[in-house]
Amino acid sequence: MKRENMRVLILRAPGTNCDLEAIRSFEDLGAKVDLIHTQKVFKDKNLDDYDLLLFPGGFSYGDYVRSGAIWAKECESRIGSELEAFVDSGKPIIGICNGFQQLVEMGYLPGWEGHSLYPEAALGNSTHGYQNRWIRMRYDGKGNCGMMGGLKEGHVIQCPVAHGEGRFILPPEQREDLLNKLYDQDMMVFRYVREDGSYAEYDWPENPNGAYHDIAGICNPEGTVLGLMPHPERAYYGYLMPEWTKTGAPETYGDGYPFFKSIVEYIERKF
Repeated sequence: MKRENMRVLILRAPGTNCDLEAIRSFEDLGAKVDLIHTQKVFKDKNLDDYDLLLFPGGFSYGDYVRSGAIWAKECESRIGSELEAFVDSGKPIIGICNGFQQLVEMGYLPGWEGHSLYPEAALGNSTHGYQNRWIRMRYDGKGNCGMMGGLKEGHVIQCPVAHGEGRFILPPEQREDLLNKLYDQDMMVFRYVREDGSYAEYDWPENPNGAYHDIAGICNPEGTVLGLMPHPERAYYGYLMPEWTKTGAPETYGDGYPFFKSIVEYIERKF
């Protein structure tokens, strides 16, 4: 697929606040992007028109029930069958922060046996309350998540987090077995790390929320649905990086650029 023909759909809801950063990142790479509010009924547009679907970060509906829960129910009601068909087609879906929470609530992540009718994991309250600052996450995938195929294993991305409910947890009675399953099926994509690239080992502030096994992002077994708590779209340009005022003129791009570049190149190859 030629990049100029690539179409990305970004959905938003009341409280979404990272949609414009995601749009700017994809458009800078040459993709065409539509932003649609999920309260609007699709008339002339449908999911089949798009090559990638992204649920951005924010605080949809004020997180008044659980983070992402209301937005998840709205999507299931309005576009549930279309969304399931989109996943079944193998087209990629990404959820960042609130979008990750939503994909977990809808049962698309972890998605051990496909789309689950109930959540199989949770993104619980942070052990240190609301966190809005810079962290580092390391790419630990082995190739299953094709969207991240442009990153080498061990690649570290520095970018912000901004959440109060991002602590990835699994059912306690199955925790170790399910963790092994994440590794066996190459679903472990990102983990929180220290400045030297070593795992945070639950230590704060490197692990900002107490996430089990320092998990920052996972994919489904097919590698086509990706969710992560940190915000690479907020680190796309060099002038957004925290050190640029100390190092002189910023580089053209920041740590978030390889993340989005890898996604766009994957769609070019795949479709």
